[in-house]
Amino acid sequence: MKLSLGPVLFYWDRRTLLDFYAQMAEQPLDAIYIGETVCSKRRALSLDDWLGLGRELAQQSGAQILISGLALIEAASELSSLRRLCANGELQVEANDMGAVQMLGTLGVEFTGGPALNVYNGHTLRELREAGLRRWVPPVECSGEQIRGVVEQARELGVNDVETEVFAYGHLPLAYSARCFTARAENRPKDDCQFCCLNYPEGLSMLSQEGMPLFTLNGIQTMSGEASNLLADYASLRECGADLLRLSPRAQGMVEVVRAFDEVRKGATPPLAVNGCNGYWHGRPGMLRSDEVSLC
Repeated sequence: MKLSLGPVLFYWDRRTLLDFYAQMAEQPLDAIYIGETVCSKRRALSLDDWLGLGRELAQQSGAQILISGLALIEAASELSSLRRLCANGELQVEANDMGAVQMLGTLGVEFTGGPALNVYNGHTLRELREAGLRRWVPPVECSGEQIRGVVEQARELGVNDVETEVFAYGHLPLAYSARCFTARAENRPKDDCQFCCLNYPEGLSMLSQEGMPLFTLNGIQTMSGEASNLLADYASLRECGADLLRLSPRAQGMVEVVRAFDEVRKGATPPLAVNGCNGYWHGRPGMLRSDEVSLC
């Protein structure tokens, strides 16, 4: 299976982003996603900056470079920016909103369907394939069995040339809202947030009354409290029909994460258990770990 680096979901400053991607260009990755998917106010890099970075990464890494669009469109200005992104003419787009699908289909260009498109069956996959879809990322709450069922149904419907990319590592993006939770946590209005997301390079942790990680707040995005990690489930990832494994960027430790997955795909024995949650993959509550899943 191939390894992909998902788009950075958190708000990092320009220097941090550029340093991170320079480091990732040296890693054994087959695809790298760039761009902003969460909030249009995060403008550390402009579209032209992203495209320039994409050209540099393509030369340095040899990986396929893709650019991701917003998952929640709230204003005419964001729609205009999305239109420019879809017509960039250089990088394949990851569509995270059906508006992007419509634009890309009208332009007649191939695209990747991100997890925010919420594809749950082969019929939807066939419709998107006719619009230009060449790769899809299942919703993060899907189990391995559900994904295998979608892939098999799509094949029965004649869809045999769409790649499946599974979210295999990182904080899971669970929901989006028009309200900015990070600004609210700092008692700031959304329109005057003062870019407080910069204070939380891996999101704002929300704990239960017992002090356990429950959710991670990331602007308008609600994420899992712990990072999901499917490295111990590598065998079932292959069985479900996954072509790529998506590793979602974190502020620390990504080199080690990429190398661990790379070693396993090259033949190393997967670990029996890992830190993080993987309940969704087994059809259980997402916050569970592998040892807890086995007890359910």
